[in-house]
Amino acid sequence: MVVGIAPPQVSTHEGMGNIVFPGGTAFRVWAPNARQVQVAFYNDRNQDNNSPSSLVGLASENNGYWSTDVAGISPDQLYRYQITNGDTGDVFYKIDPYATQITNSVGKAIVRESEFPWTDDDFQMPDYNSLVIYELHLGTFDDDPGDRPGDLARATARLDHLLELGINCVHVMPPNEFAADFSWGFNIAFPFAIESIYGGIVEFKKFVNRAHSLGIAVITDSVFNHFGPGDLDECLRRFDGWHQGEHGGIYFYNDEREPTDWGPRPDFGRPEVRQFIRDNVMFLLGECHCDGLRIDSTSNVWGFNNGQGWNNEGFNLLRWISDEKNFFHRYPRQKIFIAEDWHNDGWVTRPTPEMGAGFDAEWHWFVHEVRHALETPSDQFRDMDGIARALYARFNNDAFKRVIYTESHDESGNNDALARRIDPANPESWFAKKRTTLGAAVVLTAPGIPMIWQGQELFSIEKFSDTIPLDWSRKETFNGIFQLYQRLCQLRRNWDNNTRGLRGQHINCHVVDNLNKVVAFHRWNEGGPGDDVIVILNFSDRTWDSYRVGLPSSGTWWCRFSSDWAGYSSDFGNVGGHPVSAEAEAKDNMPHSAGFAIGPYSGLIYSQ
Repeated sequence: MVVGIAPPQVSTHEGMGNIVFPGGTAFRVWAPNARQVQVAFYNDRNQDNNSPSSLVGLASENNGYWSTDVAGISPDQLYRYQITNGDTGDVFYKIDPYATQITNSVGKAIVRESEFPWTDDDFQMPDYNSLVIYELHLGTFDDDPGDRPGDLARATARLDHLLELGINCVHVMPPNEFAADFSWGFNIAFPFAIESIYGGIVEFKKFVNRAHSLGIAVITDSVFNHFGPGDLDECLRRFDGWHQGEHGGIYFYNDEREPTDWGPRPDFGRPEVRQFIRDNVMFLLGECHCDGLRIDSTSNVWGFNNGQGWNNEGFNLLRWISDEKNFFHRYPRQKIFIAEDWHNDGWVTRPTPEMGAGFDAEWHWFVHEVRHALETPSDQFRDMDGIARALYARFNNDAFKRVIYTESHDESGNNDALARRIDPANPESWFAKKRTTLGAAVVLTAPGIPMIWQGQELFSIEKFSDTIPLDWSRKETFNGIFQLYQRLCQLRRNWDNNTRGLRGQHINCHVVDNLNKVVAFHRWNEGGPGDDVIVILNFSDRTWDSYRVGLPSSGTWWCRFSSDWAGYSSDFGNVGGHPVSAEAEAKDNMPHSAGFAIGPYSGLIYSQ
């Protein structure tokens, strides 16, 4: 009598990818056009050896998904899926799209448990009006020139520097698995896997846990407008053999909607693809304890050609993930979604019940107005009206729905470091130092969520590249510049309890002097001593002994910051910084005023 082999049984465990349970591991994958799906196990870590040690069949769940439970499979086991297409009979070996760790982007998936010894139960995400963000790139934040990219362990060791600087939120450029070793990270091939060259998922969780222990929130870049383009053949592209377009397959559009300038666009019309992206969001917020996401180029999710054509399927995806975060209270801590869009009038940050996308904040065009004023070679062409527009602007009448900055990976990498834009011949010149630090004063006093780009606090002058590490020797060489940024962060966060207005919604830009290139504004939350803040910005090379500015109340106004202090740089002039007494002389539609000494290209912060 011949005894047949029992057919595989559908898994009894919920979830996608590999799900470890006592005594084994479950596997579940979406392959609707497959005739057969097997999980191939490997005992040899040799990259070139693709011969599986064993194969186990998965059972069809009759809805496009396949699954089974496999006894005896434990964490660290290598595997791929062997998929037989139902029409052609062609066989494909694919890495699990839901794998949270892989050997590399052309390697194999690794069975991994989700448990981690978290110690961050007491961490609370800062309120949006208290956030100061620091954007970094893991491969260059701490690395040695000519070496392989930096990694999460080295970045974790540098978190004490960020604590010293005074920021309270770190924005990590995409940490997800990408092709090759050097990259900005926006060529994501495996959204759930943390880049192996950076150390993988355990090191990422250590990074987040350590940041939380220091009171620092962690947000990461997420890329859903495209995947790849590199190494997609190992996983997402033509995953189960079916396709209609040149590349295509079940994860992508298979018509004219598929191409973008960076890689194929996911098919937001398929519920399984939307679920895949939604699950990735929840994985980062949940299992990885991230405090939010900065979602790249949302205009290419809700639209085509940078928002010129409408994609309702993508728009509904953005609304869905926002609602999942905002209304279902999955997480005990506040989370933030930040959009990079540039192609909407604020509806991305409008609540979903008001037909918005429900995001919390958005990168803002503030950067373009302020950089233009700082880069312009001649004082006479600096536009103070443009600075005022940048100061007043907001989304949906909320100042903290925008992220403001003068440098980012885009500005530095696609354009150049601000210092080089100011003085290409000598980016370490007095002019470059003065105007970059003036920019820092604008960013950290204006209404909005301020962001610092890695190295600005070290007066970095290099254009961003994924192969050029940050030069940490500059912290000693330009320690005064570091102290300047540190002081601005402290004032922005009201550490001394006398600049509460910098965390408020209100601004009155009461001096817009295009003749003399001076802007002054009043910031406040509720008003009064310790709350009212006056900021004065001189965008010219002129020194003022007594520039008169209106003040909201009488009494002594104390200088909390002067960017011209010689302690920040020995070639600064040390002009200003003295307390002033408000006189009963109305000015700028305010009841009082005083004369202020202001250095060239300098910023002052005063409060009572």
